Amino acid sequence: MKFLVIFLLLLILNTKAYSEEKTIRMLFVGDVMLDELPGEMIKQGKNPFSAFDQIFEKADVAIGNLECVISEKGEPEKKPFTFRAHPRVIPLLKKYFSALSLANNHSGDYGPLAFSDMLDLLDQNGVLYFGGGQNIRLAHEPQMIGIKGKRIAILGYNEFLPRSFEALNDRSGIAWSDDDYVIYDIQRAKIEYKADVVIVYPHWGWEREKIASARQMKLARIMIDAGADVIVGAHPHVTQNIEWYKDKPIFYSLGNFVFNGFDEGEETTGWALELSISPDLQITWKIHIAKLDQNGIPQYAGELKDIP
Repeated sequence: MKFLVIFLLLLILNTKAYSEEKTIRMLFVGDVMLDELPGEMIKQGKNPFSAFDQIFEKADVAIGNLECVISEKGEPEKKPFTFRAHPRVIPLLKKYFSALSLANNHSGDYGPLAFSDMLDLLDQNGVLYFGGGQNIRLAHEPQMIGIKGKRIAILGYNEFLPRSFEALNDRSGIAWSDDDYVIYDIQRAKIEYKADVVIVYPHWGWEREKIASARQMKLARIMIDAGADVIVGAHPHVTQNIEWYKDKPIFYSLGNFVFNGFDEGEETTGWALELSISPDLQITWKIHIAKLDQNGIPQYAGELKDIP
C-alpha cells in the first residue's frame, strides 16, 4: 500500500509538471505608439518596455497593437492625429513581441507608400505581423504560431474609420472588419490551417467609453460563433469590461500600453493580459496593470484584483 501511495503521488506530480511544461503562456498588451515622446526616448537609448521585463520574459508568445506606421517615407494624411515612428524602434519590437497587429486607424497615417515600406522593414527584420499586408488576401491571413505541439492562429481587424486604409486586391493596407470576411477567416483558420486555438484582436469601440458598445458585443458573438476561442480588443484608450460567451473570454479593450498625450484619468491605465492555454486547451488568465507616466511609458502597478 505504501509503495502504491508513493507511486500515485509521483504520477500526480509528473502529470502536473508535464502540464506546466506544456502550458502555453501568452501576453497581450494594448496600443503601442512609438512616435512623439516614446519615440524620443528610444532615440535617447531608453527602453519603454523595461518595467514589464519580467512579465514579457515569462511569456512564450507576446502580442501587441502597433498604433503607428514605421517609416521615413510618405506624407501625413488629413486627419487630427498622425503617428510615424522611426525604423530605429524595430529592434526593440523584435526583442519583445512575437507578432504585432497592424489593423488599426493609424497604420495608414502616412499613406500607402509608408505602409508598404513598413511591411518591407518588418519583413526584412523578421518581425511578424497580422491584420495588414500588401493586398487584401495577405491582410486577412492568420498569423500562425506553432508552439508546444499546438497551432495558434491570430487574426486582426479594424473597425474605426477611415476605411481608406483598407487593403484591396491591388493595394496594401489593413484588414477591415467586414462580418462576412471575419467569419470566413476564422472558419478558414480552423479548417484549412487546422488551428487548435483562434484568437481575434479587433480594433473597435468608442474612445473613452468604459463599457463595450452594442456593436462590439454583437461582433464578439459573431466571432465566437464562427469558431474564435478568445477575443482581445483595443482602441478606446481605456480598459473595458470583460465578458464570457459560450465559455469563451472576451476582453473588450486593454487600453493604452505605450502612448503619450494623456495627462490623467482612465487613459493612463492599461492592462497586460497574461493568457495561459493548457495542453487540453483550457484557458485561464490574469491581468497586470500598466500605469502610464508623463511620457506615455508604462510602469508596473500590480495585478488586477477586481475584475470588471
